[in-house]
Amino acid sequence: MNTLVSFDWLYLVGTVSFSVSGYLIGARKHYDLLGIVILALLTAIGGGLIRDALVSRMPAVFTDAGPVAACLVTLIAAWILRLERHSQLVLQRTFIIADSIGLVAFAIAGAQLGIALDINLFGVCFLGFVTATGGGLVRDMMVNEVPFILHRDFYGTVAILTAALIDGAHVMGANDAITRWGIFCFGLAIRLIAHSHDLSLPRPQRRPPGPDQDASG
Repeated sequence: MNTLVSFDWLYLVGTVSFSVSGYLIGARKHYDLLGIVILALLTAIGGGLIRDALVSRMPAVFTDAGPVAACLVTLIAAWILRLERHSQLVLQRTFIIADSIGLVAFAIAGAQLGIALDINLFGVCFLGFVTATGGGLVRDMMVNEVPFILHRDFYGTVAILTAALIDGAHVMGANDAITRWGIFCFGLAIRLIAHSHDLSLPRPQRRPPGPDQDASG
């Protein structure tokens, strides 16, 4: 059995999670129905669209109706249930788990495409990164927010690391399902630990104001 098949349900979880993310952000900002649909679709399938455009491939969502259908069904359910009115703590915990699953699964999908195209390590990592984070990046820019991947939870780093490990496993001939599931679990664990401990990559320290410079300078 193709090892990609075993990840299909993870891609579905990721699509649903990213759709919920777009819905909640649109609802929080009081967008109308069309605005919410656009945000959800961009979040859920934007990364794959960017990836396919980069490699001059027909976008997968144009031939497979599954992702778009999953997004629309999720939006209808979220609208009926009025998710934005539920406990934020429960929603956040559920979303983080589902979002993390989608992040790592989409990074693996992008990396596998890069390997199939026989591109180098940088290309494999880039496709994994774009597939996993491209939709959220576009979403955040559309709503005028700092993209999440730039400052929180090792988010983009996890996607790059996962893709690099997939490529390394391929180079060493470890293309079996057990290896890929192991890489998936490793990436998922890093993402969840980083979130629970509020970890992030090192960042430059702000220089304290000098004697001739006030705090706002």
